[in-house]
Amino acid sequence: MAITITMGIQKGGCGKSTTTGILAYLLKEDGYRVLVIDMDSQGNLTEMLSEESSNKFVGKSVLEAMQQNNVKDYIYSVDENLDLLPSNNFLATFARWIYTGKTYTGDVIPFTGSPTLILDSLLDLVRDEYDYILIDTPPSLSEQTTNSLCASEFVVVMYECSNWCYSAVPNFMDSVESAKEFGKRDTEVIGILRTMNDVRRSDAKAFNEIIEEDFPELVFQTVITRKAPVGRLSLYGFNENKELNRALEKYKDFYKELVDRVTN
Repeated sequence: MAITITMGIQKGGCGKSTTTGILAYLLKEDGYRVLVIDMDSQGNLTEMLSEESSNKFVGKSVLEAMQQNNVKDYIYSVDENLDLLPSNNFLATFARWIYTGKTYTGDVIPFTGSPTLILDSLLDLVRDEYDYILIDTPPSLSEQTTNSLCASEFVVVMYECSNWCYSAVPNFMDSVESAKEFGKRDTEVIGILRTMNDVRRSDAKAFNEIIEEDFPELVFQTVITRKAPVGRLSLYGFNENKELNRALEKYKDFYKELVDRVTN
């Protein structure tokens, strides 16, 4: 049975997609079977892992998988150990479909059931086929996010070291608690990852320390610093990338911490 982990916070620019992609790469390199789900309509993670435009997956994305309750026909194989449920900008119509039955194509597919458990029910069809399922979320407390949380046993809170991200944490923690209450996975925060840290800024250092004081048992010891090779992963990807080892350096420490927490 797969261990399902969501990366989330309702703020942009916190490294959710990059972290999800790197974690998926490290897991599959260690021989784990991994399914990655892109629940962000921007499709950045889809493009990072597939090295294709997200527009290629119109009609073949996680949105259609949820509408048809059919996951296997929409899985894109990245390589032997890594599969992807891709997304594109039409995922932004997810809420409209839930509440009106209308799809972006103009068809009507009536929805009945819990609007927060659609993804959870879909993943039940394939949980036995993977070791890990990783979910990337949009920068909002949307239906995509609530579905992701309710489908997961564990949540990594992505924490950019800034005031606006710090102020977003309490509401996101409340959302995780709601997922635990209304979902079926006993969802819990497995840790807070301090990311996008700029070592040159004193305010970043201060917000690093504040979150550790507030949540001493939850913060990962690893702090991800801003590095150009990480930023260029979206350009060069994971294949034939001469900067890959430099980009993955800090993430390897986080990876070890995370696997240890979710398996012990």
